Amino acid sequence: MRYGPVAQRAMRTKVHPLALGAAVVWSAFVSCAALAAGSPDALPQAPEASSGMQAEPSTESPGLATRQNLLGDLGGLRPWLGRYGATFQMTETSEYLYNLRGGLARGGAYDGLTTMTLGIDTEKAFGLPGGTFNVSGLQIHGRNLSQYNLGTLNTASGIEADDTTRLWELWYQQSMFDNRMDIKVGQQSLDQEFMVSSYANTFVNTMFGWAGVPSYDMPAGGPAYPLSALGVRVRGQITPSLTALAGVFDGNPAPGAGDPQRLNGSGTTFNLHGGALYIGELQYAINQQSEGQPAGSATKGGLPGTYKVGIWYNNARFADQRFDNTGLSLADAASTGIAARHRGDYSFYAVADQTIWRPNANEPRSIGVFARVMGAPGDRNLVSVSANVGVVMKAPFKGRDNDSVGLALAYIKVGNHASALDADGGHVVRGSETALEATYQYQVTPWWVLQGDAQYTFNAGAGQNPNDPTQSLRNTFVVGARTTITF
Repeated sequence: MRYGPVAQRAMRTKVHPLALGAAVVWSAFVSCAALAAGSPDALPQAPEASSGMQAEPSTESPGLATRQNLLGDLGGLRPWLGRYGATFQMTETSEYLYNLRGGLARGGAYDGLTTMTLGIDTEKAFGLPGGTFNVSGLQIHGRNLSQYNLGTLNTASGIEADDTTRLWELWYQQSMFDNRMDIKVGQQSLDQEFMVSSYANTFVNTMFGWAGVPSYDMPAGGPAYPLSALGVRVRGQITPSLTALAGVFDGNPAPGAGDPQRLNGSGTTFNLHGGALYIGELQYAINQQSEGQPAGSATKGGLPGTYKVGIWYNNARFADQRFDNTGLSLADAASTGIAARHRGDYSFYAVADQTIWRPNANEPRSIGVFARVMGAPGDRNLVSVSANVGVVMKAPFKGRDNDSVGLALAYIKVGNHASALDADGGHVVRGSETALEATYQYQVTPWWVLQGDAQYTFNAGAGQNPNDPTQSLRNTFVVGARTTITF
């Protein structure tokens, strides 16, 4: 990527904090690896050793059951970094899922994801108020159950992706007007802010995170895990309850023919030639806790909820799912095989999170519900409708304040042109697919969560076997467990 003179001067003036950040990531990564291997003698010197500074002694309780991170304060490294506005976090998510019946084949698969994130508060680092720098990386490992054993549209796990080590996000955010507005610029993953439901994040299935419509209709699945895209996002607080988000991003995070994740395997394809993706969202929050108010404490006016409506538009050209450029079905022997092209693609969506029961406002126990629905044109998209609905209970048992139990449905409807092409070609006609998931999150310690999960998919593959479109799939039943550790 080329930089103009202004950007080059800016980077030269900020070389010290960026160099510090790179050193922190490398040092923490090597330290964690050495600890995991049981080799204390292999630990490298902390960054302050070469600068004449000494790390502060650890003040965190040595008890594994009470600390927030498995590795504690890293021998004083975390507090030292905090004095200079830097934070470092690493998490490991590992899971084993097993298909008991139906789909492509019975069997199980292991998936794993390591995430490393470095954040810098620019005011503490070098005196620029309101700024935040963020860089994160992914190390994805394991085998994808959905690809090899299921064949479902509602893929079983939100961490399933091609094995790789990649850059994920790289952005700078600046707040202004007493924090009523902020602007974020750089490589971003939209599933961190747009179209998301906080209750839906409890679940394992992919479609409770980045939903079916953007997953299948946006080029390369859109700028969402494990990909991201260059862009600018603006967020403003219109009233205490109403917030607006708007952004423009590169429309295709992995241009080219083939597997998008392989085309952008390192995450460093800073592309600006895939069209433009425009997105806007309004968020209305009711009965929210005031800043600094303890979690679970009473709110004025009733139970809290958040409601969102949004729209996205991509200005690229999109292939028709049924007709060629002469008006014939693509399944017709006389077809040119070149799909008709449509100018632009778009979707409308709505998301709701609402607490519906809380016996005592000063206790964590509560029940919340969520719903999300999205629609897109059926002529140029594989998926025309996707929807999620579910219920989550926090602190379901006495003494288990940080546990959650949930039950939810994910629905996908195949677009009318794709279904019609199935009929034209004599294939099994795809209709819709529904996945039912039940899950329980068990907080072992503040840094360790275990999650048991079960998923049943009705009309798997929307009725069609992806490996043989003339055949159907049996319903699938998946069980498994996930563990998440914060280092």
